[in-house]
Amino acid sequence: MQTETIYHKRFGLFRDPAVRQELERLDPVRDHQRMVHLLVAYEFPYDIVRSLELALFHTYASPRVSGLLARTGEFERHGQKRYDDTSRLIAQFMESGYDDEKGQRAIAHMNHIHSHYRIDNADYLFVLATFVTYPINWLRRYGWRALTPNEELALFTFFMEVGRRMNLHDLPASMADMLAFTTSYEHRHFRYTESNRRVADATVRIVEGWFPTWLRFAVKPAASALLTEPLRTAFGYPAAPAWFVKTLEGALWLRKWPLRWVTFEHYPSLVEKATYRHYPAGVPAIEAVGPESIRKAG
Repeated sequence: MQTETIYHKRFGLFRDPAVRQELERLDPVRDHQRMVHLLVAYEFPYDIVRSLELALFHTYASPRVSGLLARTGEFERHGQKRYDDTSRLIAQFMESGYDDEKGQRAIAHMNHIHSHYRIDNADYLFVLATFVTYPINWLRRYGWRALTPNEELALFTFFMEVGRRMNLHDLPASMADMLAFTTSYEHRHFRYTESNRRVADATVRIVEGWFPTWLRFAVKPAASALLTEPLRTAFGYPAAPAWFVKTLEGALWLRKWPLRWVTFEHYPSLVEKATYRHYPAGVPAIEAVGPESIRKAG
């Protein structure tokens, strides 16, 4: 992946329009790795992270996914570590691309961790699909701009190529095929189970830990407000109060306007500049993340 151009904020605050100009010049199939890099490093670093968090939350509505996580106990015993480890690997190959040495190592290590569990191909495909649909939908609703059709295609192409490197089969050939698969999967598998609720509650506790005590009461209603009714049903969560939903959506709507011109994120926003709560000493090495038992066995 070519990453020869590094952009900088103008006057230390304003976005460089050259980023979007480059995105508009690139081909979404041939240049999808570069396009994804520009999206996560410059255009939407905060929003894409938030949307991928919700994407993972979405997958816990499937008992096939939540059941495995509940059996391992990783979320309940080591929630913040599990979150940081997942974030570390995904951020690396989205930033670097899957052809880059670091991106290859991140995918290889992810495959190594997954190889210790029995995971059906359809479950992998479902999780992969959410990594495409959630950023698109989040940015369409809350982003300072929506993704263009070419950027959506680049994101789809990128994750399908990641899927090939995960040795998945029956990958969707188009966005329409992927959406049809996701709809069918959810219709067949989404339902309330205790494992869904356990993993969802463990995830909420992780996020609560990011806030001061007096704000933690709002985390579960915020999660509920951002979920669809089928997801709330699958988790056994009540709907958030209407006033809370309107307040949250109003705040998210307002935040996007100044972000059209300014950004408060690192520029570029890179893994090496990230902070991980479980790793206060600094960014962990790629091969250092994952369950302790697996790393020892590996």
